[in-house]
Amino acid sequence: MRAFTVLEMVARAEMPPTLDELTRASGLPKPTVFRILGLLARGGFIQREGVEKRYTVGHRMSALSFQVQSNSPLRAQRRAVLVRLVEEIGETCNLTMLDGNEVVYIDRVETNANVRLHMQVGTRVPLHCTASGKLFLASLSHSAVHRLVGLGPYHRYTERTITSPAILERKLMKIRSTGVGTDSGEYFEGSVCVAVPVMDSNGCVYAAVAAHGPAPRMTLKKGYEFLPGLRAAAAAIAGTVLPERAAITTRRGGEKKVSPRSLVAAS
Repeated sequence: MRAFTVLEMVARAEMPPTLDELTRASGLPKPTVFRILGLLARGGFIQREGVEKRYTVGHRMSALSFQVQSNSPLRAQRRAVLVRLVEEIGETCNLTMLDGNEVVYIDRVETNANVRLHMQVGTRVPLHCTASGKLFLASLSHSAVHRLVGLGPYHRYTERTITSPAILERKLMKIRSTGVGTDSGEYFEGSVCVAVPVMDSNGCVYAAVAAHGPAPRMTLKKGYEFLPGLRAAAAAIAGTVLPERAAITTRRGGEKKVSPRSLVAAS
């Protein structure tokens, strides 16, 4: 149980914690925490990154957490919400989560329209040029954003892709004020997407509900008309999540930061 406690702290932390931070948060002796971290690292559940020796979730934990989400008893409830949403708005809808420096599709319900974009559950897409990705970035601190997407310039996928850190930050500021992530041909040519957050019991963004479709059938103006339905679906999905325990906090400049977490935070 002590190992699981430490693993959970690593998974929930907004910034990868150090040994000292985990020791303080867990209340365990430092040699014990060091030994647990070594055990988890050898098993592939965590990994140590950078010269600062901070710990983050490993590949095995990411794979396991995706399987938990895919096979969760709550998945049927969440999918039923997406099915009703697609019936209401007539466009494909997704449930996405943040995993490392990517967005992962947890569930997806396709529209019956003849023209649509086919993507499978488990698909991973970048953060800086997708509606859900920018929504997740907007919920994070500036340092966390830089850690996930780098200092730029960012990879270009289309002529509309945001490659400038300054432009991305302006987009994120708008998202922070509106609570809506958008993508108009930034990742796929001719694809328009609108996303809203799913909030946990602590008021943190842990998932997103998104609708997307091909232009010109789907426009940003039309996407904004879908917002009441998208937000209602996000609230319904949030209602299926069990109450979460407090996340690890880490001090940055005298302030305490509490994690908005990713895929591993909500099972």
